[in-house]
Order: sequence, then C-alpha cells, then structure tokens
Amino acid sequence: MRVYHGSYIEIPVIDLTKCEAGKDFGSAFYVTKFREQAEYWAKRKGKKYNSEGFVSEYEYFENAFHQFNLKILCFENYNEEWLNFVVANRSSKAVSHEYDIVEGPVANDDISVRILDYLDGKVTKADFLEELKFKYQESHQIAFCTVASLQMLEWINKKADSYYGVNDAIIQSLIKEKNITEEKAVDLYFASKAYKQLIDETTGLSTKPWENVYELLKKELNIDFPS
Repeated sequence: MRVYHGSYIEIPVIDLTKCEAGKDFGSAFYVTKFREQAEYWAKRKGKKYNSEGFVSEYEYFENAFHQFNLKILCFENYNEEWLNFVVANRSSKAVSHEYDIVEGPVANDDISVRILDYLDGKVTKADFLEELKFKYQESHQIAFCTVASLQMLEWINKKADSYYGVNDAIIQSLIKEKNITEEKAVDLYFASKAYKQLIDETTGLSTKPWENVYELLKKELNIDFPS
C-alpha cells in the first residue's frame, strides 16, 4: 500500500529518536494512506519551519508483518478503545506501549480540544463518542513505533519509481520462476546490484529491455532458471 508522510523536508531515512512524544499513538513515525492529509501536514510543518513542505512517499508491505513477528493494533474507527488509547498516549504520565505498529483515525485539532473537554468533565464519554461517530470526517494514520516495524516501510525514490514497469516485470518473473512470495522477490530485487545499476544513469542500463536487467540479476543471485 502506498502511504505518505508530510513534513518540512523529505525523509528518505527514518530516525525514531527524532519523533515527538505525546502523539495519538505514542512517539512514532506517522504516515497516512490519504495523500491530501499528508499534504495538509506538509504545509503546516513547512509554515512552521519556513519551507514549502514536502510529502515523502513509502511502500507499506502490510502483509509481511507475520514474517517479522510484529505486534499490530488496528482501530477501524473512532470508538471507546481508540479514545482510551489516545488519552493514555497524550497523558503527561504516558508510558511506552507494547505495539510495533498502530493504525487508526486521527485526533485532529478539533477533536483534541474535545478530548480536553472530556478530561475536564465538560462532556461525557458517551456523548463524545457519539459526536466522534457522526461529526468528524474520515481520517487515517499508521504509527511505526519500533525499529523492527520500519522493516515494513520502504521509501520511494521518485527517480527509481519511474522504472515501475521494469521493476514489476522483474519481480513477477522472480515470483513465477523461483516460486517465491512477492515480499521475498521484492527484497531480493531491490537489494541487488542489478537494481542499483539500473537506476545509475551512467550505466545506460535503463535504456535497455528489462530482460537485460533480469539476466544480470540471475547471474548475481547465481540462479539457473529454466529457459
């Protein structure tokens, strides 16, 4: 799944030590499946740091979490469990939770104000949950909370992304001929020297048919595929 992060700079390498505490799902690197939501945050962060803002794009390999034995918590919508979790993480006494990845809706500025009203006893939990259910539009965020969780996220280099057709042909060929999963094929290909040669304009490999890249990959992996 393609996901987005809005900030004042591009973020090809994620450093969790730079993530702020007191967020909805704790200190983490946050992305969203809604590009317009990331664009809003890019403009907001850009204004704060005197830049135009930047949206970084990533590929989230959401079906591979079993491979890394990660703990994932998912809130389908605004509900009591979501509210309790957000309040706990935003508390001044918040402690680190046990999850690697947390997914769910966003507590935007208006909701944050209402959370304070709820904590001050100005609105009951039942009324607040009813308000959340009908008043606020759909939103989405995924928090990557641990270094292990970042294995699920790959930054999309815009130059490299222009080779999508070549990449897809090679990955599909690997899956078919080697009888491996898509996640394994993706890992093999993007970590290979053949891929690095493809995106290096000085090699001229990008002007060749994708089969040329595939032949280099097979030699590199020392694999004798059937012709």
